Amino acid sequence: MMGKSFRLPDLSLLVGGAVAALILMCGIFAPWLAPYNPNDQELLYILAPPVWSANGSIEHLLGTDSLGRDTLSRLIYGASTAMTVATAASFGAMVLGAFFAHLAGYFGGWVDWIISRTVEVWLSFPPVVLSMLLIIGLGVGTDKVILAIVLVDWTRFCRVLRSEVQVVRGQDYVAFARLIGFSHARVIVKEILPATLPMLITLLSLQMGISVVVEAILSFVAMGVPSDVPAWGQMIADARIDMYEAPWGLALPIFAIFVTVLSFNLFGEGLRRTLDPRQTANRDA
Repeated sequence: MMGKSFRLPDLSLLVGGAVAALILMCGIFAPWLAPYNPNDQELLYILAPPVWSANGSIEHLLGTDSLGRDTLSRLIYGASTAMTVATAASFGAMVLGAFFAHLAGYFGGWVDWIISRTVEVWLSFPPVVLSMLLIIGLGVGTDKVILAIVLVDWTRFCRVLRSEVQVVRGQDYVAFARLIGFSHARVIVKEILPATLPMLITLLSLQMGISVVVEAILSFVAMGVPSDVPAWGQMIADARIDMYEAPWGLALPIFAIFVTVLSFNLFGEGLRRTLDPRQTANRDA
């Protein structure tokens, strides 16, 4: 009988991961990839069309905006802003949410009750509205946007992971670890955390797409990053005025957000199918 058949990697994982990595690289190497400074203005060359249009120029491949700023450069630097916020905010929300989820799921009782009620109250507010309220109190800035997303979205991790921790806590090897004298902290770190890590990684990938959207919305309403920092939401807000005369200025940042969020969602879905033992067993059956 032949051994286990060779299984190709998940297509969603490959495509989503490749696109997400490309966007991440654009953000990291923005100063070297962007042809111009994103804030440089050419007032004699405003609303220039992309290179494929009749009056397009190779000097500005994706045209310019209403202030003569190069659209391609602003898109690349916008990727840097989006990836900075998405990465930092998602990791922060993951750490905070995972911490409370493991406490609630492992100890149960009044600890679980307090954390669960707090999550329910926090989730009763629309996330974007709550982020805006926090920004009003915290002020405008990239670090403030990151903090606002962390304070809002940790509940996503906590709500999902809590149930997973409860399932793992009921396993025999966790009971055996407690029986031989492992401390609570050691049981959580050594026994429960490794079992919940696949779901945690999947949620992290999905959260990065959510963080990109939230950052874009906050930038769109001028409550995100400072005005001198290029951001996709800011580009959409600026392009609304000339959307009929220069529709590419509106379409390009929207497309960038769409592709970025889609890539993280595909990557997260591929991770879920790859790391979830039940999904793997179904494919092998």
